[in-house]
Amino acid sequence: MAIEQLTMPQLGESVTEGTISKWLVSPGDKVNKYDPVAEVMTDKVSAEIPSSFAGVIRELIAKEGETLPVGAPICTIEVEGAAPAPEAKPTEETAGTKTENENKAPADKQAGKANNGRYSPAVLRLAQEHGIDLEQVKGTGLGGRVTRKDLLKLIESGQIPKAEAAEQAAPKVETTAPDVAPSQPAAAQTAPVTTSTKPAAPTIEVGAGDIEIPVTPVRKAIAANMLRSKHEAPHAWTMVEVDVTNLVAYRDAIKDEFKRREGFNLTYFAFFVKAVAQALKEFPQLNSVWAGDKIIQRKDINISIAVATDDALFVPVIKHADEKTIKGIAREIAELAAKTRAGKLRPEDMQGGTFTVNNTGAFGSVQSMGIINYPQAAILQVETIVKRPVVKDGMIAIRDMVNLCLSLDHRVLDGLVCGRFLARVKAILENMNKDNTPVY
Repeated sequence: MAIEQLTMPQLGESVTEGTISKWLVSPGDKVNKYDPVAEVMTDKVSAEIPSSFAGVIRELIAKEGETLPVGAPICTIEVEGAAPAPEAKPTEETAGTKTENENKAPADKQAGKANNGRYSPAVLRLAQEHGIDLEQVKGTGLGGRVTRKDLLKLIESGQIPKAEAAEQAAPKVETTAPDVAPSQPAAAQTAPVTTSTKPAAPTIEVGAGDIEIPVTPVRKAIAANMLRSKHEAPHAWTMVEVDVTNLVAYRDAIKDEFKRREGFNLTYFAFFVKAVAQALKEFPQLNSVWAGDKIIQRKDINISIAVATDDALFVPVIKHADEKTIKGIAREIAELAAKTRAGKLRPEDMQGGTFTVNNTGAFGSVQSMGIINYPQAAILQVETIVKRPVVKDGMIAIRDMVNLCLSLDHRVLDGLVCGRFLARVKAILENMNKDNTPVY
């Protein structure tokens, strides 16, 4: 018998951690290879983790609701028929070296040095929420790294090391910086430099009749992703209005026959996704992602679509949307929406998106500004179609009008190319009719 570990997998691009939402096994259960052992939630998808081994579950290392970085162990399995790994016996030389290293520096300094300023996203989030000074935490992880369990123990004990406490305990040494301007006050010249951390969230009193709603793992993931996008990407916005009278007449004339033949609805949204995919081929700058020190312009046009459930928002992807017919896009929209609401999305359904189209018009919205689906460069909000009086050929007419609202990352895109892109989408939509727009 040998003991093997299952680790947190990477369920999607740019995913760095996952939350155990539900265990499907208990210690002592027998599992076969590929049997699901746990349900995991990330900011992109909810999925089951399959077992990589056949054997008996020995220990559930992670608890339900616990967030772990990718690669962290979540449980151990006693594998049948495998030889146990030989234990390495410490030699006198290595034992002496270990003792010598342990006595080199105080424990709190070792912990800080072992991390070299690098901490997992889960550790950083906990430290920010509770105002923990990570430089004062002794890590129990590999090489003295600070782990999430280390912080949870500190929080439970109530003995949280804060940056302010460290400043008070340390002796104050007055020094004068050589580059301080003479006009600065003496206090500014001698003030010690300290590392500050984000203060803990304020305590909110719950009044009579108030309802406390626990924040689910998926809601935490959505909040973190939206916050990152708003903090890192400088958002800019622009909007055009489009006359889709001919498109509305065309779709309304064929929707019933389409439903009888195909078994799913031909929605307006499928026409909009097709128009956006066509325009992205002509303006590939918008089909880009931000990659820190470079911008990556994607070859494939994979349209992310926002699908809402009662308490969450998911963004599955229509792959190679530019190569699909309107019928093919409509089918994928229907299938992805059904899988999302049934909780059956797979990791591959959420990966590879290059541009997001959000059907906010389904809720009656006429104007909205979306938050970019990081690290993509833009998101387009398709608003509701409304009948309005407009001036056409010098006369007032009642037309079907829709607003298209584009949010863009100003690090990647400028107003000129985005204006041209929206103008092209507008032209495509206004020319969609029964004579030049095949559905099949």
